[in-house]
Amino acid sequence: MAPGEKIKAKIKKNLPVKGPQAPTIKELMRWYCLNTNTHGCRRIVVSRGRLRRLLWVLFTLTAVALIFWQCALLISSFYTVSVSIKVHFQKLDFPAVTICNINPYKYSAVRDLLADLEQETRMALKNLYGFPENKSRKRREAESRASAWEGTQPKFLKLVPLLAFSQDDTSKARDFLTGRKRKVSGSIIHKASGVMHVHASKEVVGFRLCSNDTSKCAVYTFSSGVNAIQEWYKLHYMNIMAQVPLEKKINMSYSAEELLVTCFFDGMSCDARNFTLFHHPMYGNCYTFNNRENETILSTSMGGSEYGLQVILYINEEEYNPFLVSSTGAKVIVHRQDEYPFIEDVGTEIETAMATSIGMHLTESFKLSEPYSQCTEDGSDVPISNIYNAAYSLQICLHSCFQTKMVEKCGCAQYSQPRPPAANYCNYQQHPNWMYCYYELHQAFVREELGCQSVCREACSFKEWTLTTSLAQWPSTVSEKWLLPVLTWDQGQQIKKKLNKTDLAKLLIFYKDLNQRSIVESPANSIEMLLSNFGGQLGLWMSCSVVCVIEIIEVFFIDSFSIIARHQWQKAKEWWARRHVPPGPQGLDNPGLDIDDDLPTFTSALRLPPAPGTEVPGTPPPRYNTLRLERAFSDQLTDTQMPAES
Repeated sequence: MAPGEKIKAKIKKNLPVKGPQAPTIKELMRWYCLNTNTHGCRRIVVSRGRLRRLLWVLFTLTAVALIFWQCALLISSFYTVSVSIKVHFQKLDFPAVTICNINPYKYSAVRDLLADLEQETRMALKNLYGFPENKSRKRREAESRASAWEGTQPKFLKLVPLLAFSQDDTSKARDFLTGRKRKVSGSIIHKASGVMHVHASKEVVGFRLCSNDTSKCAVYTFSSGVNAIQEWYKLHYMNIMAQVPLEKKINMSYSAEELLVTCFFDGMSCDARNFTLFHHPMYGNCYTFNNRENETILSTSMGGSEYGLQVILYINEEEYNPFLVSSTGAKVIVHRQDEYPFIEDVGTEIETAMATSIGMHLTESFKLSEPYSQCTEDGSDVPISNIYNAAYSLQICLHSCFQTKMVEKCGCAQYSQPRPPAANYCNYQQHPNWMYCYYELHQAFVREELGCQSVCREACSFKEWTLTTSLAQWPSTVSEKWLLPVLTWDQGQQIKKKLNKTDLAKLLIFYKDLNQRSIVESPANSIEMLLSNFGGQLGLWMSCSVVCVIEIIEVFFIDSFSIIARHQWQKAKEWWARRHVPPGPQGLDNPGLDIDDDLPTFTSALRLPPAPGTEVPGTPPPRYNTLRLERAFSDQLTDTQMPAES
């Protein structure tokens, strides 16, 4: 280092430096308070008197606390949404309409497949109520006489026995097949119902399901014999129909020409060719109107029943399965074209001999995704694979999750839903354990133990049709005299009998008006509004701006930490130097030997601060008495006198 640079470094080290490079935090804070634009901090330093300074300290801290509180409220309100409702009057696209007969298959087509099951069901009813099933039709009476119980070996009651339990003692049960009492082990799951109680006694009816090795069993009981019989029958019905090929099941169900007698839409005639086949395992052949065939979607330009869809359905009650369904009519669901129709979940039932009018209101909802809500745009961020060939929805996610769990645990897919890839429909021949596994898995799903409810999320955008249903007797007494013969003549190619009013149902689906309501979520605050609100709070409480905030960050974080780091580094250097002092004789320090190689110049030395506790030497004042002439001056210089000349 050059001599001049060393002198400058030494002078800089010894001088009391002010500003952001202050040697101590106290001096840094004092410099900040004197130079900042926030008036409160400056008043703390320049105020005279302790009380006044204390008051300014309290005012400043209160203002800072209010700023933090208001800013926290602004940040929390930033993630809130505002909902706006807009109403549009315009030409609307007509939704897809799926119609199913409640009875999935014609009884005459599946009677041979279900003969043994129905025989055992009638015997269970006889043992339960003490009398056989009441048959009003000669065909079923003849069938009942032809298939006697004697000489046959029941297989369904042996596989899943029907039992009667006493509510007081559930460890014993009466077997419907043998009539004997037997001990029952395993967990008992009671599904109470107040529809019909058995014998008005304390007995409950149920069935017992066990795993393959019969190590785990569960008993499902019902307080109503109707529910117990129907649930038991449905279990075996699903097993039997799962083994029938799809093409054969489609032929055993109703065709579009049979189901749809007449069709009328938006003032124009339509027929079965305007409907698309959709086969549902529990409802048979269903037909969808306006299913985006040829990439076209029908629309309507007027509201009212005359400009909607009008159909007359042939229900054919005579072909109904007596144990599978206990009501007569059809099911209809309104949905989007790319949406899977869950008939069993949200379908609306229409009854025979009635005209059912369904008025619609369309509502579109648009929700904000994260961080405002947990909705998903298209389901790609949901860890559940969509096994349906349809757009994502919460319902599809829940069903897909259950089906996936079904395949993983039971090795098969539930019969009433589409199966995942590489999965078989459940039946007791290929999967003997599936009935116990299905009920156990279904109970876990209801108790939210599968985690499907926590994983699946709602879609961010969706359409919803609000339905208003009204009924009227159809046909009227005076019109059925000509209406039924005409409809019989129209359906002469499809059916070979005279139509009754209980075989028909009329359906009208239409927009009540063309007011489309849109519910749109938008952020309650934007980034620009949030920053401006921050600035307003800073100016209100501390009279500072963003530059002051940057200054605070610089002083309190950067400069303060640099001072602390510098002090710690100096202490570390001193500790390191003391630790590495070379060993040798220790003598007294001689300040005279501490000679600086590069002495300061005269100008730089004048700028050095004086040493503490010392005074700069100066010229002493003169002593004026020394200037006085003594009277005996000549006497004091006798030895210096010159001798007189001769």
